[in-house]
Amino acid sequence: MSLYENAVRQFNKAADIMDLNQDMRDVLIHPKRELTVNFPVRMDDGSVKVFTGHRVQHNVARGPAKGGIRFHPNVDLDEVKALAFWMTWKAAVVDIPYGGGKGGITVDPRNLSDGELERLSRRFFSEIQIIIGEDKDIPAPDVNTNGQVMAWFMDTYSMNVGHTALGIVTGKPLEIGGSLGRTEATGRGVRICIEEGANYLRKNGKCNKENKDIKVAIHGYGNVASYAAILTVEEVGMKVVAICDITGGLYKEEGFSAEELKDLQEKVLSRKAGICDVHDGKYKVITNEELISLDVDILAPAAMENTITAANADNVKAKLIVEGANGPITPEADEILLEKGVFIVPDFLANAGGVTVSYFEWVQGLQWNFWELEDVRKALHRKMKKAFYDVIDTMEKYKIDMRSAAYVIAIERVATATKLRGIYP
Repeated sequence: MSLYENAVRQFNKAADIMDLNQDMRDVLIHPKRELTVNFPVRMDDGSVKVFTGHRVQHNVARGPAKGGIRFHPNVDLDEVKALAFWMTWKAAVVDIPYGGGKGGITVDPRNLSDGELERLSRRFFSEIQIIIGEDKDIPAPDVNTNGQVMAWFMDTYSMNVGHTALGIVTGKPLEIGGSLGRTEATGRGVRICIEEGANYLRKNGKCNKENKDIKVAIHGYGNVASYAAILTVEEVGMKVVAICDITGGLYKEEGFSAEELKDLQEKVLSRKAGICDVHDGKYKVITNEELISLDVDILAPAAMENTITAANADNVKAKLIVEGANGPITPEADEILLEKGVFIVPDFLANAGGVTVSYFEWVQGLQWNFWELEDVRKALHRKMKKAFYDVIDTMEKYKIDMRSAAYVIAIERVATATKLRGIYP
C-alpha cells in the first residue's frame, strides 16, 4: 500500500466514526492541484542534468496551502500527495488558517556542490511559481532543505516579481525576515507533546514515574529529532538514552546530557556527517532497529515515514509514542500497537510546531513586524497544549484512539469551511 493510500485509510477510519457522507469524503480526499516539473540544471562540469520535482496543494478551504519542500532520492508524487494531505489536517488540528501543501525534488543533495544546489533550488522555484504566492501557497524547509535554500527561494521569487516578498516562504534566516524560534519549532512541539503525553498517562494511573526517571528513545537526529532530544532533557528533565540517524544509533544508559546532545548536533551540522561518524567512541553503538525495541518509556520516531511496521511493531516496549516524523507508523503497525495498549500522539499533532511557527513567521513577514523569542515560544506552547487537550477531549468523548480523534477534529473543521464556502459555480 502506498503512503498516500495509508493516509487515506487513516482518514476513512475517522470519517467512519463521524459518519461523514461520501460526497464530502471525495472532496476532502482528493488533492486540489498537482504540479510535476522536469527542469534542466547546469552542473559544475558544464553538463546539463534534468531533475523532476513536484508541488501538491491538497486543500485550501481554510486558507493558503502550506508545507515544506524536501530534496531526497525517494521523492515521488505519491509521497508528496500524502504529505500534502497530512498538512491539511495538521494545520486544522492546531487551528491555524492554512490548507495543506507539499513539494519535493528527486535528488540526493549530498552529491551536489553548493553551486549546483543553488541552481537546482532557484530553477525549481521558478518552475513552480505559477501556483505559489504569499496569499496562495507558502513553502517551508523539509528533509534536506534549510534556511539557505529558503533564502534562495525567496530571492528567486522576489527577483521574478520585482519586489522583496518576505511572506513567500518560511524558515528563512533571521537576517532576511525569518522568525526567532523557527528552527527549533518542530522539535519543540514534539517536546511539548512528550511532556503532556506523560502527564496524561500519569493522571490516568498508567505512569508512576517522575520525569527524571522516564527513559526516552529518539529515532532520528536531524533538525526535529535533535531539538526534541535536547529540549526534552533540558526543559522536561527526562532521560534521553538513545538517538540515531542513517549511520546508526548511539546509546547511553544513564541518559545523554543536554550539552552532549548539543555537541553531537553541532558536529553533525558542521561536518555534514552522521552521529556515528562524530561521537569519537564515547557511546555504545546500536542499530536503528535495536533502538525501536529498547526498553524505554517513550519512543519518538522522528526520522522518516514507515519506520514502525507490522514486522517490528511487536518489538516496541515503549508505552508512549510521539510521532515526530510524518507517517512513521503504518496502519497495520498502528493496530498492533493499539492492541498492546500503546498511547500514540499522532504525527500531524506532534510535529505541528513547525507549521505553527511558520504561520507566526508569515504573519510577521506580511506585517514587517517581528516578535521576541519568548513571545514565539509562549504562543507556540499555548497553541500546542490547547490542541493536545482538544484531541484528548475528543478521544474520550468518542472512546477512540488519539490519531482518530485528531482526524475527527481536523476533518470537522475543514468540512465545515467547505460547506460554508460551497461549490463554485
